[in-house]
Amino acid sequence: MRLIRLFSTACLSAIVLVGVSTDLLAQQKRDPYIEAQLQQNRSRAAINTHSYEFLPIKETPAPKGYKPVYISHYGRHGSRSNWGAQGYLRVISALEQAQAQGLLTPDGEIFLREAREIYTQHNGMDGRLTQRGVNEHRTLAERMYNRYPAVFKKYSKKIRSISSTVPRCIISMVGFTDRLTELQKDLDIRWDTGETYMLYINNSAPDTVNKGSRVLLSSISRDYTPDSVTFFKNIFTDPDKAKAITGSASRFQSSALSIACMGESFDVDNDMYRFFPFDAVYRTYENSAMSLYLQHCNSVELGKEAVSIAKPLVEDIVNKADEALKTGEYCVDLRFGHDFPILTLFGYLGLEGAGDRLTMEEARYKWFATDFVPFAANLQMIFYKNKSGNVLVKFLVNEKETLLRGLKPETGPYYKWETVKNNTEGYLRP
Repeated sequence: MRLIRLFSTACLSAIVLVGVSTDLLAQQKRDPYIEAQLQQNRSRAAINTHSYEFLPIKETPAPKGYKPVYISHYGRHGSRSNWGAQGYLRVISALEQAQAQGLLTPDGEIFLREAREIYTQHNGMDGRLTQRGVNEHRTLAERMYNRYPAVFKKYSKKIRSISSTVPRCIISMVGFTDRLTELQKDLDIRWDTGETYMLYINNSAPDTVNKGSRVLLSSISRDYTPDSVTFFKNIFTDPDKAKAITGSASRFQSSALSIACMGESFDVDNDMYRFFPFDAVYRTYENSAMSLYLQHCNSVELGKEAVSIAKPLVEDIVNKADEALKTGEYCVDLRFGHDFPILTLFGYLGLEGAGDRLTMEEARYKWFATDFVPFAANLQMIFYKNKSGNVLVKFLVNEKETLLRGLKPETGPYYKWETVKNNTEGYLRP
């Protein structure tokens, strides 16, 4: 849990690197796709504290004669509160002092109001699933059910559902399965949680990987220097007088960003990042994304050690799928966990995009983290069978059909299950 507190919030990962001086802007390289995604919605810079986006679903028809019979799933908990509410209070207190002295701009007044609302809703509970987080899983359950109704209606009515012992995961599971039973009352859902499941549902990177990532990330930090001038001009009528209240401008901006990244979770504001200059938003995103990639994904530098910890989770997926396909006892296996394990799972299986094998420098310009690990991120494996008993499987990363890197499908996004089983260690493929 220490690592979760230290690294799970994208807006807190090396957040002191939030800006650059004007002289350096022209020298900063940006990826056009990432820049466009963040310009369209700056809250995507929060990455793993960005709320789930329900995008249109594309479905490639299965080969003739194949019907969906079983679903294997891993889902991250939904939107939650952050850690360290005392940091919120320090920002609020400073803004209130500035307000009393007539130093807040109209934007400063808005930021103070929204910061107060987030603090109130946090209510002294770190890492608590918000109502938005519950609704994310209810919606995901409904979309899964409507996409593959035959799985729930024509075969078994039994569903296994296990969760991390962390309350936000358990409540995510309750929200998901509750919606399923609303849609189909005769479902037989078996819930469970416990320390044995935590051995594979909540693994984190080894210390050697964490240390190695910090060394590599230091090279990014040398690319630019913090600048809080624009933010202070947006918030304060007299930035110089305000600094007498806030103390270190860069630290104050960092703390303010730690509030901004939680606005979505509480349905307070869809873009609290608008108070900060775009380059600051982009650089915050970049450093946080690389921290996640190096610690939990299939990087050239650290990937083999980081991703290999997903092996017990993959074994659980394979074993339960084989059992369900053989006996027909269960139609769905659900798992509810965290962001780090799902990233390692993507990497271990070698899923394209999420599990790409890149150097850190390549990943800076090719790997858009928010596509893969927002709140409620999920992997769905949909299994199909024909009358001859042949089994195909396809992979959905956040409900999007995704191929396995370096492995040829049978057709479209569909793979023979035996081929997948023989190649589960996708992170080792070139």
